[in-house]
Amino acid sequence: MIENWLSAPPQEHTASSFPESIRDRGFDIRTRLTTGNELGRTGTLHTAHGIIRTPAFIPVGTKATVKALVPEMIRSCGAQAVLANAYHLYLQPGAELVDEAGGLGSFMNWAGPTYTDSGGFQVLSLGSGFKKVLSQEFSGASDTGDPRIHRQAVKASRAVVDDDSVTFRSHIDGAKHRFTPEVSMRIQHHLGSDIMFAFDELTSLLHPYSYQVESLERTHRWARRCLAEHKRLTEERASYPYQQLWGVVQGAQYEDLRRHAARTLADMEVEGQRFDGFGLGGALEKENLGKILTWVCSELPEDRPRHLLGISEPDDFFRGVEAGADTFDCVNPSRVARNAAIYGPHGRFNITNSRFRRDFSPLVDGCGCYTCTHYTRAYIHHLFKAKELLCYTLATIHNEWFTLRLVDAIRQSIDEDCYTDFRDDMLGRFTAKRSTSGS
Repeated sequence: MIENWLSAPPQEHTASSFPESIRDRGFDIRTRLTTGNELGRTGTLHTAHGIIRTPAFIPVGTKATVKALVPEMIRSCGAQAVLANAYHLYLQPGAELVDEAGGLGSFMNWAGPTYTDSGGFQVLSLGSGFKKVLSQEFSGASDTGDPRIHRQAVKASRAVVDDDSVTFRSHIDGAKHRFTPEVSMRIQHHLGSDIMFAFDELTSLLHPYSYQVESLERTHRWARRCLAEHKRLTEERASYPYQQLWGVVQGAQYEDLRRHAARTLADMEVEGQRFDGFGLGGALEKENLGKILTWVCSELPEDRPRHLLGISEPDDFFRGVEAGADTFDCVNPSRVARNAAIYGPHGRFNITNSRFRRDFSPLVDGCGCYTCTHYTRAYIHHLFKAKELLCYTLATIHNEWFTLRLVDAIRQSIDEDCYTDFRDDMLGRFTAKRSTSGS
């Protein structure tokens, strides 16, 4: 069983450690998980700017920055790659400017692999007034079965989505914009990410089955257009490093739609161009995560990697890995850190709680992150209470370290054939009721 995983230093994965003959695409399976449905594996994902050992967590730098950290900090936490947001960088500072700077990595001083999402989620949730529908879903409205709520979701979608594009307004200045699959591809090519995602339509659990079918057909037509435009731009920009394009599997919580989407994208090819990997996204409930991923990954080809979008809770990592996911991303570690929520082996706690005012121990005993080896709970409690900006940096360093080291430990446990013992021990501690320990 893996011990002291939170104190172990991360492996080095800098670009300078790779040979000049580096592969710019492809996925090699290293070890297979021998428990459960046996879809889990460890592997090596190849990109133009370095390899990614999988399973791996990819921190989110939405606007070309992981909030409150400089790239050297996130690298020291063990990050192998970062993910930025096409929607946000398109609006500010503009994808063309990032291209002039040499691409996302050069622009933000990150030497390793980079991901960008397509902007599909943000143009609907932020730019099209769709956030209200999502808020209803997450508040439990999806469980009511109320047809009026279903009609509202469909009406909200059809107000901004047509067969060609999504029309939205900037959340910055209200200016009107339009994203097509071709526009999303051009933006992401300008951003220069190693891995980009096809443009897809966001649906929610509030959308009825009939609309999920309609949306999925549209997403697949858009996927073909993305492949065609990606091929054209790759040839046009032949002097640039190769950028991988991954298709996004939708289908909500319907097994027939999820399996159909996975098979369709796996087989899809346009003029010799196919998807280099796959994103697993869309609407799903937490308790169904493992089941839905199993449907999808059992249909996808084994020789191409799979990325689970927007997931970062410890129990979800284990479910995702067991079902065949290779990489993960989420804003959650940095977002909750800015709200004083700290991850530890025994759960999450809030450092602004009064009991930490005179606590001169580290945030988490035995943690090897910079914050825990240099600062105390009392000091970080003070920073939050005094509204000093340093609190965001120190809390974020710790949460990103915790998340990155956890997924690294999951990878190690598979390689060393002790996955089940590690999972049971880690989750047993994390989910235990330790209301007064805060550690």
